[in-house]
Amino acid sequence: MATISPSPKILTLVNVFTVDPPMQERLVETLIDATEKTMKRMPGFISASIHKSFDGTKVINYAQWKSREDFEAMTKHPEAIPHMKASAAMARFEPILCEVVDSISVAG
Repeated sequence: MATISPSPKILTLVNVFTVDPPMQERLVETLIDATEKTMKRMPGFISASIHKSFDGTKVINYAQWKSREDFEAMTKHPEAIPHMKASAAMARFEPILCEVVDSISVAG
């Protein structure tokens, strides 16, 4: 499960996919399948949360990795590459590598 906190320092990937609405559900299923079968078994993987916009044009993957090195190793791994190519064939994407600076919520 994703924990959004500035500590410990981890790499956060916010990957925004722009997709034609008829392809949105297929892209969501592809990302979930890739995460379940491959990504979660990669060294350094922490979590992934897949989101879809109500208008059907966006899919967002919020993923957490222990380090930038772990993330970069995954992008070169032969088991991960076909999943990334399949997603790229369905949508334009903008991967953004981040660190959490703060997480603010209402105390319960």
